[in-house]
Amino acid sequence: MTAPSRNAQSGAVLLIALIMLLVLTLLAVGSMRGVTLESRITANRAHDIQLSNIADSALREAEFRFYGPNSPENLADKLEPKAANCATTNTLKTNGINKPCLLAINSGDLLDFVNMPSDVSADNLGTDSEGSLIWMPYRGTDPENSTEANAQHQAGWNSILATETGNAAVNAEYGMVAEGQGTYFYLNNGRAGEALYLQSTNANIYLGLNN
Repeated sequence: MTAPSRNAQSGAVLLIALIMLLVLTLLAVGSMRGVTLESRITANRAHDIQLSNIADSALREAEFRFYGPNSPENLADKLEPKAANCATTNTLKTNGINKPCLLAINSGDLLDFVNMPSDVSADNLGTDSEGSLIWMPYRGTDPENSTEANAQHQAGWNSILATETGNAAVNAEYGMVAEGQGTYFYLNNGRAGEALYLQSTNANIYLGLNN
């Protein structure tokens, strides 16, 4: 049995090598595309978590504004919208008497605001006072170490006094609402820029302005 001549083998090894190189190249390109896709997914996930944390922090401040003592002078700020409470001058107080930014959303516009909070306009504030804001800048819950989110992911918050059939409070006897007695429900809103919005509700029981 004679071995194949050199001429009979001419080009066969090169062809096989080129095919194997092509296969390896395709595998490498496919792997690189997979890594790139996974990197983008991871980056987007990290970005979403960051936005969620920012909006959640703003939401916590909106809720925090209802904590603390309910003195007569402070309780009124929690029962009716005031333009002065929706201004940058409304900062956190070390004495715990903080004021929420309550928006005067018309009952007919409340559902639209809940579904699309980004569409709220200055007209929904119910005031013509200059300097009032729709979204308060985030400062945190520590008045001695207030913070702000960076400009790219600016956090904001506000609150709405939720009413039912025109009543400001539930489980309140006749005349008690005028004194600020009863159970009041609030819708709190937090946002991270214009990309993400979070909402929560809380209920406060007040004994009234005269207690």
